[in-house]
Amino acid sequence: MKFTLSWLKEHLETTAPLDQIAEALTDLGLEVEEIVDPAARLRPFTLARVLEAEQHPDADRLRVCRVLTDEGERQIVCGAPNARAGITVVLAKPGDYVPGIDVTLGVGRIRGVESHGMMASERELELSDEHEGIIELPSGEVGQPFVDWLAAHAPERIDPMIHVKITPNRPDALGVHGIARDLAARGLGVLKPVPQAQVQARFPCPIGVTIQPEIADKAPFFSGRVVRGITNGPAPEWLQKRLRAIGLRPINALVDITNFFTYDLNRPLHVFDAARISGDLVLRAAQEGERIVALDDKTYTLPQGAVVICDDSGPESIAGVMGGAASGAQADTTDVFIEAAYFDPIATAATGRAMKINSDARYRFERGIDPEFTLQGLDLATQMVIELCGGEASEVVTAGALPDCDRAYRLDPARTASLVGLDIPADRQRATLEALGFRMDGDLAHVPSWRPDVLGEADLVEEIARIASLTGLEGQPLPRPQAGVPRPILTPLQMRENAARRQAAALGYHECVTYSFIDRPSAALFGGGGDDVRVENPISSEMTHLRPDLLPGLLAAAARNQARGFADLALFEIGPVFTGGEPGEQVTQLSGLLVGATAPRDPFGSRRKVDLYDAKADALAVLAALGAPARAQINRKLDGWWHPGRAGNIALGPNVLATFGEVHPKVLRDLDVKGPAMAFTIRLANIPFPKAKSAARPPLELMELQAVERDFAFVVDPHIEALTLANAAQGADKQLIERVTVFDQFTGLEDGRKSIAITARLQPRDKTLTDAEIEAVSRKIVEKVEKATGGVLRT
Repeated sequence: MKFTLSWLKEHLETTAPLDQIAEALTDLGLEVEEIVDPAARLRPFTLARVLEAEQHPDADRLRVCRVLTDEGERQIVCGAPNARAGITVVLAKPGDYVPGIDVTLGVGRIRGVESHGMMASERELELSDEHEGIIELPSGEVGQPFVDWLAAHAPERIDPMIHVKITPNRPDALGVHGIARDLAARGLGVLKPVPQAQVQARFPCPIGVTIQPEIADKAPFFSGRVVRGITNGPAPEWLQKRLRAIGLRPINALVDITNFFTYDLNRPLHVFDAARISGDLVLRAAQEGERIVALDDKTYTLPQGAVVICDDSGPESIAGVMGGAASGAQADTTDVFIEAAYFDPIATAATGRAMKINSDARYRFERGIDPEFTLQGLDLATQMVIELCGGEASEVVTAGALPDCDRAYRLDPARTASLVGLDIPADRQRATLEALGFRMDGDLAHVPSWRPDVLGEADLVEEIARIASLTGLEGQPLPRPQAGVPRPILTPLQMRENAARRQAAALGYHECVTYSFIDRPSAALFGGGGDDVRVENPISSEMTHLRPDLLPGLLAAAARNQARGFADLALFEIGPVFTGGEPGEQVTQLSGLLVGATAPRDPFGSRRKVDLYDAKADALAVLAALGAPARAQINRKLDGWWHPGRAGNIALGPNVLATFGEVHPKVLRDLDVKGPAMAFTIRLANIPFPKAKSAARPPLELMELQAVERDFAFVVDPHIEALTLANAAQGADKQLIERVTVFDQFTGLEDGRKSIAITARLQPRDKTLTDAEIEAVSRKIVEKVEKATGGVLRT
């Protein structure tokens, strides 16, 4: 939002200097982005008078001038055709910076003649593009600052321009009047009321307006009137200067008037050439394939359902976004239809985004303009059109109804201190709201129609604190905690996540943080991709669904690293995965991914490809760090994204704690990962929590008695898994057998069978084992294995 200081003063009676106004705007929440002050760059220049101007001895187009300055007479070489004796000029002395040519002057020598300064043109001082000659002033004293002369004779040429950054919740500040209202409430002046237009209707409006019922929620109200017999030419100089000062190019009087009201009172308008309208105007939904040439001379295909203003020949304007070129006001326009409407902010924003059109009208409509100012804004614009272009106005035609913006919230003066920390008297709080346009009825504050962002009692407190200035807040020390140990603030699951993260990092994994959204094909590879987890408004086509697992994100990260030459990777992530779209259908997992080799190349042959046992070892290490029971079983009831023969679950009965193994080659191929890839997934919530809730670690249990190990080799059928055999041996005596490990497997026996060798570690607890007791346990192991596998002890 840009405006000039003189423009602001048309709405605000104030004597506050520019610096104070800028500081107040930022403190009010209207952050000042930029101030362009022409007076600051013109301050070094002074007035001088040319006493003599003689021809340069060595140049036909140069003159050697004797110039009277505040420091005496100086010789200046000048090439301007109007350099002559007796004129008053603007002098730049040696050492002055000239902005138009980006040069700091010095004493120069031009064609052998010294020059002590420069007589400036308007372009050299960035006053205009004029550079045919130097500036000639009709009056002025020698040595008088040029800025003071401009302030007295042409103040508009040094009018500062202020650029304010407006947050989306403050559409009322998108007009100069709204900004002036905030400054008046702060106490920097008195707000001038918006004038009331006096427009006399001379004839019935020949153009009718209607709104089709199916888009009434997108375009609630539409109004307009015809002004006939106008003369459309250049706008007055004051209006053109005002628009140029904020970076707008003057076009013609009608268009400039609409631009003026857009910035002055936040009232977007549109002017149709009435002679180019066929029949009445109808607001309807755009049909598929309809096109329009807009005012920017570009052809747009209208999105189906967008609100358009049409006549009998088709679309003439994109409602709330941009008008059409076919019916736009031209230099020869004599009859116009002035339109003022209220369009739904969300519908306007959707249309503008779909068509990729940015305009001042869209910028304001999608944030929410004042609906109750619609007809008053139409009258004010009509009055200015008649004043500047002549003509006479018709009656106003309307369609639809303005939305009801009346709402009120209770003002509790005590809440200002509790919510913000400012102690503001109650009468001052009421006065602040009234200055901002709120109507007080007892302790109820009725919100003005131009403030769609005020939606509760807390918003009233925010307005009061904003006007009072949050710089008045004073730091307060936090209350001292009560004696004793404070209660823990982390849940057991959060503490488990932290422990898992530390353990994975200690194992050499690098943590990743990926998006919770993935594309549908990737989600389908991991059992997801249903409509229940589809995002209604995704930020991109690659983030349409909630992730069912962490591995898609890790595999995508691995693919990106491999594409850049990093082949050996160890990545992990902790985060939520989603089994459905309802509350509670979300669990936290830890997943790790291994790709490439275990070590860099060296002369000792230590480098090898990662395998499923690396993933298993890391999964067991994380489970151990989280306190999972050591005697978990391993099964192969796997999901489809795991290799069917090279993966397994670590479980306690039906409760799966973790899955480890090789990722299915089809998944790697679809995600463009060069495999093989090993992974593990820990289901953190499935690990049983300790029954005793204690922050202390359990005591270290040391065995005084020596353990005994016995080796067994069994001949079994080829389909028997080593895991089944080891579990059977473990169950022979759960108290005495500490662990069973497989240390050898031999295939290729004569009958096609295989040999599996295990070690059983026996740990006595109360006495040393005798040979008889060891033999008894050994027989139980053989019996259990034979019963479970059908195998026999190898001789």
